[in-house]
Amino acid sequence: MGEEDGAGARSPPVNSSGHQPKPTAKLTILPLIALIFYEVSGGPFGVEDSVKAGGGPLLPLLGFLIFPLFWSIPEALITAELATAFPDNGGYVLWISSAFGPFWGFQEGLWKWFSGVMDNALYPVLFLDYLKHSLPVFSNTIARIPALLGITASLTYLNYRGLNIVGFSAVLLACFSLLPFLAMAALSVPRIQPKRWLVVDRRKVDWRGYFNNLFWNLNYWDNASTVAGEIEDPSRAFPRALLGAVVLVVCSYLVPLLVGTGAVDTDSGEWSDGYFARIGMMIGGAWLKWWIQAAAALSNMGLFEAEMSSDSFQLLGMSEIGMLPAVFASRSKYGTPTFSILCSATGVVFLSWMSFQEIQEFLNFLYAVGMLLELAAFVKLRVDKPELQRPYRVPLGTVGAATMCLPPAVLLVLVMWLASPKTYLVSGVVVVAGVAAYPFLVWAKERRWVEFVNSDAVVIADEERVMMLEEHRAVVASHGISSAMSEISASASKLE
Repeated sequence: MGEEDGAGARSPPVNSSGHQPKPTAKLTILPLIALIFYEVSGGPFGVEDSVKAGGGPLLPLLGFLIFPLFWSIPEALITAELATAFPDNGGYVLWISSAFGPFWGFQEGLWKWFSGVMDNALYPVLFLDYLKHSLPVFSNTIARIPALLGITASLTYLNYRGLNIVGFSAVLLACFSLLPFLAMAALSVPRIQPKRWLVVDRRKVDWRGYFNNLFWNLNYWDNASTVAGEIEDPSRAFPRALLGAVVLVVCSYLVPLLVGTGAVDTDSGEWSDGYFARIGMMIGGAWLKWWIQAAAALSNMGLFEAEMSSDSFQLLGMSEIGMLPAVFASRSKYGTPTFSILCSATGVVFLSWMSFQEIQEFLNFLYAVGMLLELAAFVKLRVDKPELQRPYRVPLGTVGAATMCLPPAVLLVLVMWLASPKTYLVSGVVVVAGVAAYPFLVWAKERRWVEFVNSDAVVIADEERVMMLEEHRAVVASHGISSAMSEISASASKLE
């Protein structure tokens, strides 16, 4: 990382080759809105299963109208407050570390990283699922495997080339992906029959699939916090970008669902991934079908890029405060975390063989566990650190803030309760691995088996932020094996 020159100013960080990466421009509000949009949504592609699981249009329409009020908006508000209070790479790992200590910060980072990599494994699969409607060759395993590897490799390289490229690509992709649904809405107006929206067959309702689909399509609002150190004026940008993204996400779901279920008489059992292309064919013809398929394919590119950025910069942030070896903080000449990107891409390849429903349920469970800890940290920081500088503050007192967290907490518990035994097993393995990995990394640091970032080696402009990160590193560095184990016990008993 950077060193101080004779005048006391810090030089730019060095990359893994020992050379200084060229300066990269910070993300502004518009690319940040697009990035959050793709962290959370990317358009209506993937909501088709909610119509099938909901036994008709009524439950999905109600879900995407009501669910954001009790889940998306509270999560976005919490993210705005804490991301502006901790505007550094690593995001929620810093929030949890400040509230509960480095052990729980590390666990949060591991849970959310696994959840993010699982989420990212979906997008190459969805990309091919849309293409196979027009190119049946991608239904064959022999064709799918090299295609999945090629898609993952090419999108990973694009991420390596820079976060700015990802941000502005997201703006263009969002415009292209949403335009066909505006065209479909305009063409469908004379054919809309509102009574079709009220259909629900209770015998066909799959509550587990329904809630998992809603949750998956409306979560990850906190992901953009992991790139806070790459945002221009994050204290101003984050609240505005989150507001714009909430409106964009909700509209991108409701409008296509209203059109697809109100303008065409369909069987809810037929709704599955890629079904909007068929709706486009019924309403506008082949040209609209092809446009929707192209939009879906490109939208999955945007989703992959946004998630990869979040996952890799989270690992970089954890490395910068000494939770992970220094190699995770190494940057390319484009300013991107090279090893962290490769690590995340490897996870995507290993998970892409799983089915859509399996991946969705696994990642939802791990994400829910992490979000419960974030809600607790939000309230605890309000109580324990009222003096913490919060450029944006949710306009509620401590009691009001705690009350706002109750509906999301109930929804999180519900999603976890509906999980299958296989999901409990897989998630349990990840949790146990995290508990075991923390003292092992502390042990490796003490014996200097691997290099960790030094406490004076991070480039931060804000003096208060420097002090905060120094405190995090000091706490992490001071935890030997015995104290690490005692912290595990103390933290566990504190949360009981």
